[in-house]
Amino acid sequence: MKITLTYNLKKKDATKPADYFSEYDSEETVGSIVSALKIKGHNVEAIDVEYPKLFSYFSKNNVDMVFNIAEGVRGKFRESEVPAILDYLNIPYTGSGTFSLALALNKTLTKKILRAENIPTPNFQLFSKGNEELDPSLKFPLIVKPNCEGSAKGINKANVVNNLEDLLRKTREIIEAYHQEALVEEFIYGKELTVGILENGITCVLPILEIDFSDCDASGEYFYSWRMKEYQGDKNLGLTPSFHCPARLDKETEEQVKEVALKTHKAVGCLDISRTDIRLDKNNVPYVLEINPLPGLDPKESNFPIMAYAAGMKYEDLIEAILLSASKRKGLN
Repeated sequence: MKITLTYNLKKKDATKPADYFSEYDSEETVGSIVSALKIKGHNVEAIDVEYPKLFSYFSKNNVDMVFNIAEGVRGKFRESEVPAILDYLNIPYTGSGTFSLALALNKTLTKKILRAENIPTPNFQLFSKGNEELDPSLKFPLIVKPNCEGSAKGINKANVVNNLEDLLRKTREIIEAYHQEALVEEFIYGKELTVGILENGITCVLPILEIDFSDCDASGEYFYSWRMKEYQGDKNLGLTPSFHCPARLDKETEEQVKEVALKTHKAVGCLDISRTDIRLDKNNVPYVLEINPLPGLDPKESNFPIMAYAAGMKYEDLIEAILLSASKRKGLN
């Protein structure tokens, strides 16, 4: 099969904020996916979606399938940019479609759908100006996030606030820095979990991954902040979470968590692959924080491959499973 891999490459640019390119992929990740596809016998070409322009590229090149990991370039719906172009050109691609990708990047809209589907998610309020009156039903501590960002952009330990003054200061800071609304939600103390869904003929819930931040005292960051994701494993910074896959859960809680993740995958309309981030409260209620239909595929550091390995898969098998799921939907195999 002739495959084109579409991606955004991480860059270094001192004129941009430190987290500006966090969502983009490294050369190592791109190379690993290309190698995995070649191992499975495919003819592969990888292109950065910023250059050459996709319309020009696909007008000159016929491909059987696009393996898409591109995060897009700009705007609140950027993850749907490449799929929208491919839909227009009638070119099949892996992963979720334009609607699901645009929806999932908007945390507040996603949470409204979760509520409508009776899927537990922390209570929340959207701030567009930074001077709104706080919903009296919300209980401190609260965490403040950019509403339409991924990779924990704009989030650090100072985003967890315990009083109204700090809350309003942080919401205004987010709104000004990221030119978008700030999502305020109740902070859930408890185990941090992430759950991968992989479709390959049948829908498979991968072994749950537990991220334990108890050894991160030096950083004071006990959740997935931007620094935690960007510098994970740095002992000097105290960013040394430990991972348990399968997660340390009793059977009943494990089944609950998997059911909630699968319901979230379906509610958002995801295809082929997704990763849902969950926190358990003190009563073991699984609260969905967000869903990522375009999870990282770094073979060494990304959470999704870790879960696939725990299920007995090799990296090339994971990549091939994503491709085959998309191929079956398009009737190409």
